[in-house]
Amino acid sequence: MFSGGMQAQTSDDDGFATGVAIPPLGLPGFLRVPQECRGLVVFAHGSGSNLSSPRNAYVAEGLNRAGFATLLFDLLGDEEEADRRNVFDIPLLADRLAAAIDWRAAQDRLAHLPLGLFGASTGAAAALVVAARFGSAVAAVVSRGGRPDLAKKALETMRAPTLLIVGGHDREVLLLNEAALSRLSCPKALKVIPGATHLFSEPGALDGVIAEAAGWFSTYLK
Repeated sequence: MFSGGMQAQTSDDDGFATGVAIPPLGLPGFLRVPQECRGLVVFAHGSGSNLSSPRNAYVAEGLNRAGFATLLFDLLGDEEEADRRNVFDIPLLADRLAAAIDWRAAQDRLAHLPLGLFGASTGAAAALVVAARFGSAVAAVVSRGGRPDLAKKALETMRAPTLLIVGGHDREVLLLNEAALSRLSCPKALKVIPGATHLFSEPGALDGVIAEAAGWFSTYLK
């Protein structure tokens, strides 16, 4: 059973897909559960992005093919998103992501699935903060072009295995990720996608992200 504002749903040989609304604010989201499901990955979009992000949608589809359910949802309402300060308000983004995890725990079809978090840009910092907050309830975290430095003290307290993925040409963010990696005491790795810039818009760059993320989640979502 799905609650919290279920919208139109479809069911076919590839699994189950539905629109959802994450309480308490009714933030819109999209959930897809493949037929053979190995775990659930909740996405945390970054600055200037939302549910309609083509990059995260593409990665989510790749993870669906690898056997993972995915939940993409808006962390901010329309008016909130218009205020640029909110997209860098990591505690606010973390609280919204935590609300989605609490919602997932109340869904019979999702509650038993191992949980992973996939964060991009500032959403990666929110994912790390939430992983530290939820402890063993979060099995793994993947960051794409993320700002883990903004997670601050959470870097030292989290225990979830963490993969940082950065474009080889995204030099400033690569330096920030290298510094953050040194502060993590959990199982960790940094993967560089050669030739990719911050948005991974180069041919094949997002496919590299999918391969790395699927491998990481396959290892730790059990």
